[in-house]
Amino acid sequence: MNLIDWRDARPIYEQITERIKRLILMDVLAPGEQLPSVRTLAMENSTNPNTVQKAYAELERQGYAYTVRGRGVFVADSAVLKDKRRGELAEEIASLLREAKEAGFDAAQLCEEALKRIGGDI
Repeated sequence: MNLIDWRDARPIYEQITERIKRLILMDVLAPGEQLPSVRTLAMENSTNPNTVQKAYAELERQGYAYTVRGRGVFVADSAVLKDKRRGELAEEIASLLREAKEAGFDAAQLCEEALKRIGGDI
């Protein structure tokens, strides 16, 4: 599981955290599935185990994973996480649309333009 882009300026633990979150939200990692051990993931990504431990702690803090003492780190229930993320994204979109409206832009037209850029439609 290669999770690091060495050209990315963000800290390595943030990259690991974000990539695992994305894999969970895309259902690549299923609820209850065990994540690789800290040592295994550190070796696979040529990084320090403390970095992976920090990423796992952040995933747990954000509710994406949980630890079973003596067994490892596991993926949390993704349905709850997807609802949470959907709410966060809706708030981000609303904020951008408020900003566009305040600047005098047509929010509906901006939405259409954005959807065309990603190949979607309203």
